[in-house]
Amino acid sequence: MEHTYSVGSNPVYYDKQNLHVLFAGQSQTVPMHQAGPKIYDYYLFHFIESGSGIFRTEHHQYALEKGDFFLIHPGQLVSYISDKDQPWCYRWAAFTGSEADDLVLQTGFTPQKPVVTTTGDSVIPGALSSIMQAFKANKESAHLTSLGFLYLIVGEAADLLSSFSRLPGAESQVKRTVKQMIHYMASQYAHPVSIEQMCDTLGYNRAYLSRVFKQETGLSPVTYLLKLRIEKSRQLLRERPELSVEQVAASVGLTDALYFSRQFKRFCAQSPTAYRLTTTRHVKKTDQ
Repeated sequence: MEHTYSVGSNPVYYDKQNLHVLFAGQSQTVPMHQAGPKIYDYYLFHFIESGSGIFRTEHHQYALEKGDFFLIHPGQLVSYISDKDQPWCYRWAAFTGSEADDLVLQTGFTPQKPVVTTTGDSVIPGALSSIMQAFKANKESAHLTSLGFLYLIVGEAADLLSSFSRLPGAESQVKRTVKQMIHYMASQYAHPVSIEQMCDTLGYNRAYLSRVFKQETGLSPVTYLLKLRIEKSRQLLRERPELSVEQVAASVGLTDALYFSRQFKRFCAQSPTAYRLTTTRHVKKTDQ
């Protein structure tokens, strides 16, 4: 069997972007072909299209085959070697950037859990192929195209990893529900949403959600959302002096400026105007 190798590099040079796909490729290896042991300074995905082999990390050894998908973390000593009888053919893509760590964290991959097994209808091999083809076309737009496919890849991986790690029983269900509620409020606080709307969206009874949320966070959903809005308003008061108190209130989903001012004073022990004056003076003194 002949060793084949094909790779496409991002035509846009990496210059500290938030997220950047560096290159993508495909290789049919020969028996016992080995990479490493070595350390990479970027994240590197591999999807096994056929054959089998061994992937070794600092924590574990994995016997992998067709449909398996693994992620190499930067700074980790790894090696991988193809089988002597059925050497693997795999696709790969490397990515980096200031937001790469957070993206991987959201996905669920860790150095201790770097492998997931896909299903037959996986989008991952097609996405990896599309990234390589886009790079080979050598258009600058390929940079954006590659990010779209990267999100498709990590989206599927996140679904698979969350299904794999999901624990049976009420406790894990409660924790997932509370995480959903927190995510909902963090993404919707700027809109005049209510706890009732959130309960309808998530498909749960309000009394149940309020009980489990307070059980996990120590706060009721109403108080949590209000504290979130006040915290966001403090940031706007500090950073956007051109905005009126009414505009700040509306920007955090509170259309009644008087109610906003009362709640702001409740949490911060001073009015929004006084808070802005205090922080502005502090900034001016720091600059002098």
